[in-house]
Amino acid sequence: MLRGGGAEFTAFDGQEVLWRTSFFGENMNDSTASSDSLAAMPKDADGGDGPSRSSGVDWARFAERVRASSRFVLTSHVRPDCDALGSELAMAGILESLGKEVLICNAFAVPPNLQFIDPQGRMRRLDVDLPAAELARYDALMVLDTSAWAQLGAMGEQIKRFAGVKMVLDHHVSEDDLGAEVFKDVTAEATGRLVIEAADALNVPLTLPIAEPAFMALATDTGWFRFSSTRAGTLRLAARLLDAGVRPDDVYRKLYENDTLGRLRLVGRTLGRAEMELEGRLIHSAIERSDFEAAGAHPSDSEDIINMLLAVGGTKFAVLFVEQPSGGFKISLRSRCDVDCSRLAEQFGGGGHRRAAGALLHEPLPNVRARVLDAVRAALR
Repeated sequence: MLRGGGAEFTAFDGQEVLWRTSFFGENMNDSTASSDSLAAMPKDADGGDGPSRSSGVDWARFAERVRASSRFVLTSHVRPDCDALGSELAMAGILESLGKEVLICNAFAVPPNLQFIDPQGRMRRLDVDLPAAELARYDALMVLDTSAWAQLGAMGEQIKRFAGVKMVLDHHVSEDDLGAEVFKDVTAEATGRLVIEAADALNVPLTLPIAEPAFMALATDTGWFRFSSTRAGTLRLAARLLDAGVRPDDVYRKLYENDTLGRLRLVGRTLGRAEMELEGRLIHSAIERSDFEAAGAHPSDSEDIINMLLAVGGTKFAVLFVEQPSGGFKISLRSRCDVDCSRLAEQFGGGGHRRAAGALLHEPLPNVRARVLDAVRAALR
């Protein structure tokens, strides 16, 4: 995940993600965009910007399901990134503009570096800010930016028990049966894009409270529009969000120019122990809990370091092992060659995307490092 994110899944040419079972393990009807939208949606060879672009989502069905319910719970994955948080907030704005009652409830606390995204404190933490019994008041539940049980933490059990309509809006390949109707497009560069397409399908104009969190989702999941998932339509969509009032300079400053000294020290420790192999094609490093303590860093401060490893000229594949507060090591994989990260991650119970994926192993670091690096070396040879 990018520095703008905190989830176990990392944005990189799509996103990392999914590190445990299927979280980690990282077909459609045309609709008409609202005439009130603040920017037009050109449609051309790369698919355009609205729900009429080539998409895997049946937006007519999505709109039908949304209009049939009145009280929504929104939730997303643990260790959230900006795509998760931004998509929740933007979707909340869309639903509320339709007169729906909306509750955002997650199994996690918003990471300190991302708390700016929710200035009104709308995001509630299950069993901390909100008793689980409160969810029974709602008649619909929407999961955003994940399709995997392992990513949902304590919310997973609540989703199983939920008696109302259940929906998933996501762009990740890995998928479990959440007992919900799935609206998924794995070609979308971010779930934030799908949220804006949902607004178009529902004829909801893009106001700033919708556009700004959606822009954060789109910008971070595309590496500030530098990953190969960025297409012409991505930039046109971003332009629509700017037309709605988003200020990229302000968003960038909040996301990337607000580091702590602990974060910088952690980066230094991690990059300082990086090792290269296979004539410079493979680079890897590790972060242990003692590193967080020594640096005075927060677990979310490890985000994006994996992408820094790939900044070394000539590298084709990067691996980062990060010890988790609850135990085990998160494995982050990044590729800029023909090696498929998701296939490698699947060998360790993980998953994700071709360019970025992850897994979680509950073994000592020497064992984890040996198993994973052996598999990577074999794939690179």
